[in-house]
Amino acid sequence: MNIRIVPEGGATNERASAQDELFKIIVNTNQVMVPVTVKDESGRLVGGLLPKDFAVRENGKKQTLNFFTSDPFAVSAAIILDLGMKDVDVQKVNHTFPALEGAFSEFDEVSIYSYSNVVSQLSDWGAVGQKLSETLAGLASVRGRNNGPPVTSGPLGPQGPTINNMPVDPAAPTVYTPAQESHVLNDAILRAALDLAKRDKVRRKVIFVISDGREYRSDASYRDVLKVLLTNNIMVYAIGVGGSAIPGYNKLEKLHLPRFGYSDILPKYANATGGEVSNELTRSGVEDAYARLIGDARNQYTLGYLTHEPPSGAHRDVEVLVDRPSCRRSSIRPCVDITAKEGYYPQPASR
Repeated sequence: MNIRIVPEGGATNERASAQDELFKIIVNTNQVMVPVTVKDESGRLVGGLLPKDFAVRENGKKQTLNFFTSDPFAVSAAIILDLGMKDVDVQKVNHTFPALEGAFSEFDEVSIYSYSNVVSQLSDWGAVGQKLSETLAGLASVRGRNNGPPVTSGPLGPQGPTINNMPVDPAAPTVYTPAQESHVLNDAILRAALDLAKRDKVRRKVIFVISDGREYRSDASYRDVLKVLLTNNIMVYAIGVGGSAIPGYNKLEKLHLPRFGYSDILPKYANATGGEVSNELTRSGVEDAYARLIGDARNQYTLGYLTHEPPSGAHRDVEVLVDRPSCRRSSIRPCVDITAKEGYYPQPASR
């Protein structure tokens, strides 16, 4: 490095040329950060691990760690509420908002989104405080959809009694069947991810979904949304309510039925990004899950390394292993459960 020191007052005062004024510094970084959650067989966080306990492989090649910390991070959280669930499930979630607000610290920043047929941002980014409380208070009165299918035709339909499909009262108004209901969960996660990508990089970026996991008729595909998440190091945590919380329902989570969408797409997002899904049937279970999931996101180990892969936009696989010599390993009963993103997409080079 060639460093030249100019004596005090020795710098020229002459106006530099236009060519000298127009300069550009381009810095391409190849640092990769991997948040990791380590839990024991009882589901408790495992503390006290050191860098030597971890091994990271990228595309099958072992990497040398140059960064390690177990310190908690401030969180940037996009909370996504599913207002297209059954009314009984929406009302159950509405009563848990005080616990949701209490799960965040004064150093976190939060924004609230909702979706059903369309996606809406209900509050701008800000710390936990009066504005967040007012937004949640306004949501407390929101109702979900009816617990059964709407009656739009037949002799008991809203158009009144009919005989041979002809209204008894000719003056009765014509009733049109509403468009099929949508559950645009992909679009909601994409909207939140694009906003999170603009937040400070020193924060842990989390999307926190409260939903039954149903996805249907989004404009964005799962693959495209996942690429945005993995490019910007965003994790998806979720609380599954309604049908997704019923025991055995998770066996259908990978089904993608034509014309019906995904029955529960949340586990796919959580597993790919290093997040977690907690399925809860009761109000108290939902309230307990808020503090547990936000705490897990905040208190992860964070590993860093320099990648030596050639510059490209292709996906890169990441595998994280934990070495615990005092533990008797077996394929049936592992010592610890490791949660980390399955890979990442490099961000485009600066221009």
